Amino acid sequence: MAGDEDIPSTFKPLPNSSSNSAKDRLAQVSGHISPTPNTPKRRRRKGSEEDLPADYSDILGQIATLRKIAATPDPDNRGYVRQKQAGKLWVRERVEQLLDPGSFQEVGSVSGTVTWKKLGPVKEEPVEYVPSNNVQGFGKLRGRKIVFTADDFSIRAGHADGALMDKTVYMEKLSIALQIPIIKLVDGSSGGGSVTTIRKTGFSYVPPLPSFTQVVQQLNMGIPNLGAVLGPAIGLGAARVVACHFSVMAADIGSLFNAGPNVVKNATFEEGLSFTDLGGPSMHCTNGTIDNLAPDEAGCFEQMRTVLSYLPDSGTKLPPVVECTDPINRTSESLRSIVPRARNRMYNPRKIITEVVDAGSFFEIGALWGTTAIVGLARFGGRPVGIVSLNCEVNAGALDALGSQKVTRMLKFLDVFNIPLIQFVDVPGYAIGTVAERTATMRHGVTLATTYYSTTMPIFSILTRRVYGVAGGIMLDCRDPRMRVAWPSGMWGSLPLEGGIEVGHSFELKEIERKEGPEAREKRYKELEDDYRRLMNPVRTANHFGVEEIIDPAVTRRVCVEWVSHVYESLLPERVMERTCMQVSEWFNRFKDSPEI
Repeated sequence: MAGDEDIPSTFKPLPNSSSNSAKDRLAQVSGHISPTPNTPKRRRRKGSEEDLPADYSDILGQIATLRKIAATPDPDNRGYVRQKQAGKLWVRERVEQLLDPGSFQEVGSVSGTVTWKKLGPVKEEPVEYVPSNNVQGFGKLRGRKIVFTADDFSIRAGHADGALMDKTVYMEKLSIALQIPIIKLVDGSSGGGSVTTIRKTGFSYVPPLPSFTQVVQQLNMGIPNLGAVLGPAIGLGAARVVACHFSVMAADIGSLFNAGPNVVKNATFEEGLSFTDLGGPSMHCTNGTIDNLAPDEAGCFEQMRTVLSYLPDSGTKLPPVVECTDPINRTSESLRSIVPRARNRMYNPRKIITEVVDAGSFFEIGALWGTTAIVGLARFGGRPVGIVSLNCEVNAGALDALGSQKVTRMLKFLDVFNIPLIQFVDVPGYAIGTVAERTATMRHGVTLATTYYSTTMPIFSILTRRVYGVAGGIMLDCRDPRMRVAWPSGMWGSLPLEGGIEVGHSFELKEIERKEGPEAREKRYKELEDDYRRLMNPVRTANHFGVEEIIDPAVTRRVCVEWVSHVYESLLPERVMERTCMQVSEWFNRFKDSPEI
């Protein structure tokens, strides 16, 4: 303790008094803090601030007033009436329906244009307020913290106003700084300008795009970007949602285009186009611009919640694992006969996927486009995985241009989120014919090949039936060592027998037909076919270790769960650590010459 010399004299005991007397000490303190009778009272300085409350309740009141106006729809507002007549939710209704109850925390709640009424030299109050046409902030989706932006089409149809771009860029930066997912509800231009901006500013500007630096950074960092088209998504608004990792469109109200019908009419002379004609769901949910279709806004919100449940907050974290009630060792006898013995008969590949993965966990992405391929997300033992399967019911499963693009996009998606891939392989090769050549199938096929070989997420393959040509090779040979098993229905080679025998024995068959007639040719063809089929018994391939293992299809789930469990326990933690180290190294290299380092 300090000595008496360190104690102010006012608090030292008085002479001849007991230091233990509470009454005396109280009197000392009271005398110290109470003004003496001769001390003059302080007077407030005269001036413009003398009428302002000391607790700043006037400022708080102004904020409360503006927030109340922003949160209360004006039924007489033309934009609000138009929003409701179009069957759309108002922006704040969307936020309320999207987020977990009570989790909304707004950022920029009073940004907008205010008309003030002067009440004195300093005092004023807001008399008219037009909020910024975008609501942004924090919230939760099934307990997961997110940031979000939501357009308000009822105000200037989502075009840029004084605060919109600044708010949007700020939220994009927050997503990066905090490494939490970002949700984008697009209904308008999302901050793109209009010609009226020229009148407002007094000059025409070279178009800026300040937010896309952050968007690209988020995508590369594996920070989930999920977007929904909840009205007309125009120009920059369209670009923002298409750039997302996952996008969905509301079937009843959604549309997307580079420019609206009036601009199109003057540029291309296409007249009378509606929003739906120009860029509705039948256009963009079937060409791959938008990933998924939902029946309405509520369906969009539910799909985004579902997709987010499979994804980590960033590429330096593990995907979230949930409790699994589906038995790991569950066998599926129906898989033993799902692939027909008749080679030309088709089957439903989605039944294989839903039978093997955790019950109810398969979420398909892009079901309406690139239909030669099936991709999506699922779980094995509660652990997220990506799914790729070829679709033998469309084009016999031959990969076309759109199918290749769809799988390419999925591989990049899984790689950035550290999600392992399980693929069910039944591919007769790349699509052939004039349509395939015209749509640049080989170009997109090679892009798919480079993506398989440049991504690094673990891949496990189940060879369900055919594996032919370059397409089959890239799917199965892109990892070393290969991790794969085959079903007894497996067939493989450079070419399918149909057509392959014609090519390999062309001269022999033509000579037999010329010398002995068509019947002799058909007989010889059947002999060759039977001989090749005997040699193509998958057990012969296993005898030569051309395939590592042939399994009973009924135990496929158990095999997949064991592989996925090992990946999550041993491989993914190391992968995440390496990515974290790379991120730190990049940060250090970027700022090492800074004087603060």
